[in-house]
Amino acid sequence: MIGLLLLVLAAGPSDDDCLACHDGVSLGASIHGQAGLSCVDCHDDLAGLTDFPHQPRLAPPNCRACHDGAAAKHAAGVHARALTAGRKGAGCTDCHGAGHAILPASDPRSPTSHFRVPHTCAQCHSQTRGGLVSRFEDSIHGHALVKSGLKVAPNCVTCHAAHEIRDPRDPEAPVHRTQIPKTCGSCHAGILPVYEDSVHGKAVAGGDVRAAICTDCHSAHEVVGASVPAWKLEVIRECGTCHGQSLKTYRDGFHGQVTALGFTRVAACADCHGSHDILPASDSRSKVARANLVRTCGRRGQRALRPVRSPCPARRPAAQRARLLHRPVHEVAAGRRVLLFWAPRGVVVPAGATRAPSAKETA
Repeated sequence: MIGLLLLVLAAGPSDDDCLACHDGVSLGASIHGQAGLSCVDCHDDLAGLTDFPHQPRLAPPNCRACHDGAAAKHAAGVHARALTAGRKGAGCTDCHGAGHAILPASDPRSPTSHFRVPHTCAQCHSQTRGGLVSRFEDSIHGHALVKSGLKVAPNCVTCHAAHEIRDPRDPEAPVHRTQIPKTCGSCHAGILPVYEDSVHGKAVAGGDVRAAICTDCHSAHEVVGASVPAWKLEVIRECGTCHGQSLKTYRDGFHGQVTALGFTRVAACADCHGSHDILPASDSRSKVARANLVRTCGRRGQRALRPVRSPCPARRPAAQRARLLHRPVHEVAAGRRVLLFWAPRGVVVPAGATRAPSAKETA
């Protein structure tokens, strides 16, 4: 009988013993209560306690004792490092809620529910970089998540991970420049292989950190639909941050001047070069490869385009011909009858357009 009493005392107080004083606390609705855990499973410094009441402050529960995998990931992230350094950072209860009321992520009331994650992150990041959480909620991803309630829509942890949130400068972070195409491709699976085969994707794979990635064109938290006129105009400027000379010659031409006025019904960069599938002009698959120019330029026109023989560029010296071929492709001039740019063997005009042949052409 004495041995049984000692065994009970060594096991610590029962939940009923705790509730004799803490009558407002209950684990019943929490994930821990549903799993059958007792008070001393988390407050292990109460184990073996025989003298009541206990000390006013108990040691914080050690979540690692059960959740060692999640704890190890958290320790490698920016939140744990901030806490270790004495700065503000997120611990377990900051994201999962009060210890006695932690709910499973599948519960819509849980702070870690798929649809509530942005709200949870906003508790700390509402003013970060000008309120990036609110900007996310206004994005196409945020609308799909918050307003449309789509489970497939991304939230913060989709891109940043849950416990192992790393600094964007960390090469292992899913939001590091070299990792972003793969991160975005986890949802946009059909786009990823197309991008990887493009001139930008190959440059990134080759270690060129300057090459364009998803967030350079689409942004990170403020992603909008590619059909939005404001984005279609803004992305022209974005292309010009790398391709400055091409942007300059484009702005000098008809298309560039019209888009500068805010109209989008003329060709922008992606209309000619493609978007995710941009290839060098030397690639026969490229939209701006010599053999594909007529088809590419005819895509937006109401009338089909046909090549007209013009020997002028081909008869010029190579260096002079190269200048003719580069500038006018971007500096497209529009007249009443002729959409004109130099190509190696001619100009392109709308089908049905007329012009008098030159003496050399009729010779």
